[in-house]
Amino acid sequence: MRVVLAEDLFLLRDGLVRTLREHGFDVVSAVDNGPSLLRALLEEKPDVAVVDVRLPPTFTDEGLQAALEARRHHRGLPVLVLSQYVDQLYANELLASDDGGVGYLLKDRVTDTGQFVDAVRRVAAGGTVLDPQVIGRLLSRGDARGTISALTPRERDVLELMAQGRSNAAVAAALHFSESAVAKHTASIFAKLGIAPSTEDNRRVLAVLAYLRR
Repeated sequence: MRVVLAEDLFLLRDGLVRTLREHGFDVVSAVDNGPSLLRALLEEKPDVAVVDVRLPPTFTDEGLQAALEARRHHRGLPVLVLSQYVDQLYANELLASDDGGVGYLLKDRVTDTGQFVDAVRRVAAGGTVLDPQVIGRLLSRGDARGTISALTPRERDVLELMAQGRSNAAVAAALHFSESAVAKHTASIFAKLGIAPSTEDNRRVLAVLAYLRR
């Protein structure tokens, strides 16, 4: 699996390259700035991009914007964004398109090799990966029509795990429920949110997140 990596801190970039290669990824380009990232994405057409949001020369959202521009040229390009902080605007921009895998992970998580590698693989496969803190921020926003507040605490737990891209079986295991109980909670969630249920986990997650960011 071919990866383009963008991170301006040398030690972290080197560590991420080593980690990815040790787990079977082919890091075809590792860059430290926005313009170089965009060139690498357009030329290499990787299977997945792992991108720091803030890159030189502006240290604002250079990495994110380069990734979004590349997605406009290569539809469906999977992008996993790394950020030092939770920023809802960044999450909204990344999730604005349902085309291709996307992920938003805090940099603190990359020290957990298993979690980081799993996130890269899930995004590359077209899935959605959101840091629990990002999900918490989205869920805490509330909704003008009050529908989110209509969810029970247990339904919120199920929704949060769904938003992490987990299947019904994985949600059931995490909450110590039966799968049939999770299915009932899921049906109730979608009824309250006015979203038609789907058998495809990724579409279901994206629909929920699209609703929450309105």
